[in-house]
Amino acid sequence: MSKTVVIYHSGYGHTKVVAEQVAAGAQATVIAISPDGDITEDDWATLDAADAIVFGAPTYMGSASWQFKKFSDATSKKWFTRDWADKVFGGFTNSASPSGDKQVTLIQMQTLASQHGGIWVSLGLAPSNTKASTHEDLNNLGGSVGLLVRSPSDASVDEIHQGDLASARHYGERVSAIAARLAIS
Repeated sequence: MSKTVVIYHSGYGHTKVVAEQVAAGAQATVIAISPDGDITEDDWATLDAADAIVFGAPTYMGSASWQFKKFSDATSKKWFTRDWADKVFGGFTNSASPSGDKQVTLIQMQTLASQHGGIWVSLGLAPSNTKASTHEDLNNLGGSVGLLVRSPSDASVDEIHQGDLASARHYGERVSAIAARLAIS
């Protein structure tokens, strides 16, 4: 079994709910980036020991939250020493709009993983894109690079679409399974 860590920032609680679903699918440890954009030394050690790291952040104004960006910039110490080379990575984002420029945030995460020499895991689900599709379907937003989630701006954390939450669990399972296949005994 691989060790997977989900590290995320959540501004209003919606991304936290998604992170918990990804973690449930992966049987992963969860690390929350603080409102100040920080994590603890123990959190850094947990990330270092992981086989797989899944990034999560809301998309604000076409980019990951500044708290996630602060964390991202702080990983440069790991980049310099190549501590995270060959780890498995994945990512997810959440915004109020169906598009909301979420793809930009996923590309930021994918680029960060690639800079670390990591192996990125796609969502691996075909889009639910027929007339009969609903928000309850898997991958109803049609992501491929990673997991896309929509939380309407007036929705509570309890109103995240079930299809998005099921897609989150699937993605956690996928990342963890791929990490396990690639792990060297």
